[in-house]
Amino acid sequence: MDVAFYIAATIAVLATLRVITCYNIMHALLYLVVSLLSVSVVLYTYGAPFMAILEIIIYAGAIMVLIIFFVMMLNLGNETSEHERDWLKPRIWVIPGILCAVLLIELLFLVMQNKQPAGGIIVVPPKEVGIALFGPYIIAVELTGILLMAGIVGAYHLGRQQKKKLHRFLENSNI
Repeated sequence: MDVAFYIAATIAVLATLRVITCYNIMHALLYLVVSLLSVSVVLYTYGAPFMAILEIIIYAGAIMVLIIFFVMMLNLGNETSEHERDWLKPRIWVIPGILCAVLLIELLFLVMQNKQPAGGIIVVPPKEVGIALFGPYIIAVELTGILLMAGIVGAYHLGRQQKKKLHRFLENSNI
């Protein structure tokens, strides 16, 4: 095993532990992005560059942006605006930033080495992956999309704040 694998695996484990132990949702999401990026480096070291790119594009990119957008959409009032000001401080993002920089340097080093994959690995072109996903596995792909959408809609309805409504007979009473 390369040293790069052990560095990326260690960062993945540490970042995942921080995801579990963080109380603040935005901090946990930052560490989750770091964890997903380090998993993509691990996939690259195993000779799966296409899967590494998919990991970055789909998980660390699209889904994490969706989750961060959703957390911001559930703006919970004036308390959260104070927390948002705290999120912009460097003490919040410096550690995930350093970990991402280490992963980027590691990935660039691996790409510059241009090592060939280990023997016995069959390279699967992206076209075949797409044909497999939208062929026999189309139901699984569609159900996953529906499940994600249902989760987002359900969490939005559970998390939104509603104004207190008085009964129509109590609105005009002078009690």
